[in-house]
Amino acid sequence: MEWSITHFWLILALVLGLAELTSGVLLLLALAIAATLTSVLAYIGMSFEWQLVGMGVFSGALVPIAVRWIRPRFSPKGVAYGTTGTGVEQGQCYQTLKRDFDGATGIKVNGDFYRLRDDTTGATDFPEGTDVIFTKFDGTTAVVQAVTHKEQ
Repeated sequence: MEWSITHFWLILALVLGLAELTSGVLLLLALAIAATLTSVLAYIGMSFEWQLVGMGVFSGALVPIAVRWIRPRFSPKGVAYGTTGTGVEQGQCYQTLKRDFDGATGIKVNGDFYRLRDDTTGATDFPEGTDVIFTKFDGTTAVVQAVTHKEQ
């Protein structure tokens, strides 16, 4: 068997498709499909320059389609990706957590762990399970206010 540029595009498509299994954002899958379509251009005998143009056109069309319209259909319901830090979490109550490997205190917002700091005292260490109200982000630190429970 003699190797050709068509095989190169197909191997690239296979590698990108396998790499997609580790990411899950469908970007690499769109690029794998673009490489597969480019292999068709190579098979029909187009020059390498036109294959590169074809890869660019296919990628330019498929990547936005995959990221904007197809990926949200595979996202879990109720998860608004890209909203963390826009203010939608302000005023919500969270419970503090202790991170396993370094004992840092933080909260989980949309599945991501953020170290925290008390807005009034500047404290960064709270007992695990303490109720706090999220105020804002300061870089990657969640600024919170401790909830004071009044006993009746």
